[in-house]
Amino acid sequence: MQIPSARRVLLALLPAVLVCALGHDAGAGETREVNVYSYRQPYLIDPLFKKFTEATGIRVNVIFAEKGLIERMAAEGRNSPADLLLTVDVGNLMQAKEAGVGQVVHSQALEKEIPAAYRDSEGIWWGLTRRARVVYASKDRVKLDAITYEELADPKWRGKICIRSGQHVYNVALIASMIAAHGEAETETWLKGLKANLARKPAGDDRMQVKGVYSGECDLAVGNTYYMGAMLKNDKEPEQKEWANSVNMLFPNTNDRGTHVNISGAVLAKNAPNKDNALKLMEFLASDEGQEMYADVNNEYPVKEGVPWSPLVKSWGPFKADPISLNEIAALRKKASELVDKVGFDDGPSS
Repeated sequence: MQIPSARRVLLALLPAVLVCALGHDAGAGETREVNVYSYRQPYLIDPLFKKFTEATGIRVNVIFAEKGLIERMAAEGRNSPADLLLTVDVGNLMQAKEAGVGQVVHSQALEKEIPAAYRDSEGIWWGLTRRARVVYASKDRVKLDAITYEELADPKWRGKICIRSGQHVYNVALIASMIAAHGEAETETWLKGLKANLARKPAGDDRMQVKGVYSGECDLAVGNTYYMGAMLKNDKEPEQKEWANSVNMLFPNTNDRGTHVNISGAVLAKNAPNKDNALKLMEFLASDEGQEMYADVNNEYPVKEGVPWSPLVKSWGPFKADPISLNEIAALRKKASELVDKVGFDDGPSS
């Protein structure tokens, strides 16, 4: 198919426009700056970048988007101004790896600070913060202080569970962890049981599941821990504080294999024009100071052991994290996604 000439011109100019937007001249060599493509909201990462600039003199330029950055990096190819990609969930990190937009990083500092379970076995993606996938339970209608993921398929919860799409990366990773623990056949049975217990067709983000508990639509919801912090701190939409205060947070399987955790992370861009500066930024984010700040502003857990949790996160109580490597979770994601479709999970409970 012929591309109209005007569109060809725009496509040809796109990398140059982005280079100008990020303040990098590809012909000038490495500068005192680093260019970040980020799926993380600017307000969640700006404090870290300011601290990094104060410490190093390296300016951080950021392009934020909710989607499409990996595809953009692939399309820009060698002309990409991106030095570093920041994103969430091992699924998105694997997408970047499989798209070929990252490069292997060799760093003794990163290898020392980031546990092997939270980094790519080949050194392409690196975890920076952790989040647990938990059960939010109604304070009024559910009297529990412990639960397991397996119990979510118990018929006693028929019509009482809210959850987002089974094909969302957060749930695909959770289902992959179930496959790792129980095998594919048993996980399929569990997924059918969970589907039968849904209060409605999966829809919305994790906040909307907690809202469903608040409104009485369901008694349990599945969501990530950092959403609790996001709701409790939301002064622009104070009703979200009411949603958060209507539930207790239960860490599944704390008394056996542990609660499923996932990560936010970084990928060093394949064609990074400021590679050394990008590596310095990665190492800063993995340092004690960077870990404490990054986890605090995002209401998440550091990946590095021994770094203090923020007071808010600490108030949620202790839990045991499932020790399984996210490399294994990543390898099982395809099977997990196939199971979601096989049982018709996103069709809802009555299908």
